[in-house]
Amino acid sequence: QVQLVESGGGLVQAGGSLRLSCAASGRTFSSYAMAWFRQAPGKEREFAAAISGSDGVTYYADSVKGRFTISRDNAKNTVYLQMNSLKPEDTAVYYCAASKNYGTITLVRALDAWGQGTLVTVSS
Repeated sequence: QVQLVESGGGLVQAGGSLRLSCAASGRTFSSYAMAWFRQAPGKEREFAAAISGSDGVTYYADSVKGRFTISRDNAKNTVYLQMNSLKPEDTAVYYCAASKNYGTITLVRALDAWGQGTLVTVSS
C-alpha cells in the first residue's frame, strides 16, 4: 500500500499563495488516483481536488475551483496542490489521499491511504 507524506503548509496572508506537496512511496504511484482533502477546526473533512492516475484528469470542489490547481509528477511519485488567492476560510489541515478508484475519489470512506496532514493558516 502506498504511504503518503505532505509538506508545504504554513501561514500566509489572504490573497497569497502556497504550494503543497505529497510524496508517495512505492512503485505503483501512477496506478493511484490522488486527492487533496481539508479539515477546518470543528468541521468534517471535505474534498478539495483530485487527479486521475495516468491521464491526469482533474476535478475540483466548487469552493476551490479557479483558485487551486492539482498536478502530479509520476516520475517523482509526487502530487501537488497550488493554492492561489487564498482566503481565511481556506484555513485547515490539508490531507493527501490515494485511491485505486477515481470514480469514488471524493468520498472520505473510499480512500485507500492518507497522509498525516499539513496545516495551512490564512490570516485576514
